[in-house]
Amino acid sequence: MLYPALKLLVSAMLLVAISELAKRSTAAGALLASLPLVSLIAFVWLYVDTGDTQKVAALSYGIFWLVLPSLILFIALPQLLRAGWGFWASLAGAALATVAGYFLMLWLLKKFGVAL
Repeated sequence: MLYPALKLLVSAMLLVAISELAKRSTAAGALLASLPLVSLIAFVWLYVDTGDTQKVAALSYGIFWLVLPSLILFIALPQLLRAGWGFWASLAGAALATVAGYFLMLWLLKKFGVAL
């Protein structure tokens, strides 16, 4: 029970650090958030849990392909906010656009025979 609690604590601390840093400096918060820290932590947890480097490699490969549609969020959100949408509506719209992007990417990957 201690190990899952440690994983939760480390992961939560990362999110808190990003939000606190962003209050002081948008650029610094963006830099920290843009680093693939969550992916790095996931690689470590997966390797520690399984010892399987092939699973880590497969996770890394899958993350690469699915990062691409996630970029839609970072384009859509500021555009919707600048268009006068409220924060929550903009966030929801950007999230829905991102989900659509994920479905499109998964369809394209399947169509071209790329296995995740």
